[in-house]
Amino acid sequence: MRSVEEQLETIRRGTTDIIPEAELEAKLRQGRPLRVKLGVDPTAPDIHLGHTVPLQKLRQFQDLGHQAVLIIGDYTAMIGDPSGRSATRPQLTHHKVLLAAETFQDQVFKVLDRDRTEVVFNGSWFGKFSFQDVMRLCGCYTVARMLERDDFAKRMKQEQSIGIHEFLYPLMQAHDSVEVRADVELGGTDQTFNILLGRHLQREAGCPQQVAVVTPLLEGTDGVQKMSKSLGNYIGIAEAPEAIFGKVMSISDELMLRYYELLTQEDLARLQSDLRGGQLHPMDAKKALAQALVSRFHGSAAAVAAREHFELRFQRRELPDGIETFLWTGDRAATVPLASVLVAAGMVKSMSEARRIIQQGGVRVDGERIRDIHGTLRMDKGEFVVQVGPRRLKKIRCP
Repeated sequence: MRSVEEQLETIRRGTTDIIPEAELEAKLRQGRPLRVKLGVDPTAPDIHLGHTVPLQKLRQFQDLGHQAVLIIGDYTAMIGDPSGRSATRPQLTHHKVLLAAETFQDQVFKVLDRDRTEVVFNGSWFGKFSFQDVMRLCGCYTVARMLERDDFAKRMKQEQSIGIHEFLYPLMQAHDSVEVRADVELGGTDQTFNILLGRHLQREAGCPQQVAVVTPLLEGTDGVQKMSKSLGNYIGIAEAPEAIFGKVMSISDELMLRYYELLTQEDLARLQSDLRGGQLHPMDAKKALAQALVSRFHGSAAAVAAREHFELRFQRRELPDGIETFLWTGDRAATVPLASVLVAAGMVKSMSEARRIIQQGGVRVDGERIRDIHGTLRMDKGEFVVQVGPRRLKKIRCP
């Protein structure tokens, strides 16, 4: 193992808090592999870059010589994590959760070292719980303390309903730490309450308490909201290489540095120095980031091809052969809303979908990204190329 000081320097990078850091240092000085826990709920089959932030931190612990413990929350996923939610999640069946878990694990091991990961399903203990066990678990905490959670407090204030089963979720996540004897638990800032509750239950059980290593929530491609499929600002790791590359290239230069910090092991100080000094152009830095991420999830050959595809299409304005042509039959001299053209060309199903995709930055006209939902096109131009998302591409021609 590396020295304690070197390990702490690595662990601190890309974290918002280590609670308490002195305990982590003391554990590291024991000179043994720590059991580092990360719990994931397979509520959907695919994961995005935001999910990989704590996974990347877990991989760092693996590379430092520690034991990764990945808990697949097949029972917690049936409740659904209430963290950050303004309403009760719909409950999933165990069958659906297990189906999602199969694909989920394949994607997780694009980040983690499978051979050095202990994988456990929390159904292996919760599936054996009696009602007496449930009562015992519930007796370990009070309603008043549970309502100190920010999301529960907000819902109470707004008179939004809270299901009793939602109170069970943080208790179950915390009990996982008792079962696996976690020394460290990883999670995003929205998991801080649950992780600290794990310390409480470990103390109640007479076990050594875990340290919370809290990672930030990754902003999506819009640079504002946290990455989320429901917001459409996500980059899925199972997406096509060209799609991943193109989405990374669409982020701001400021967000690029954030992605470098949380998703790579690059020397940030050197990178920022090279950018400030002009030795490295932001476009080249962004290409390197996009290529590195595609390589991680699809391999180096796919990453090189994705970069060539991007440069061919968007930088040199060269287009692949065989692009479908749509003939505009309306008034050639008219100024037409871009959204209407997308619908007429069959590139989207409705005006509302067109406006949503435009607002999210998913539409380009002749290589230029358009974000104004009221944007228009002069149909007397004769011909232009419209792209929706990473793959839908058409020539719009006015005969």
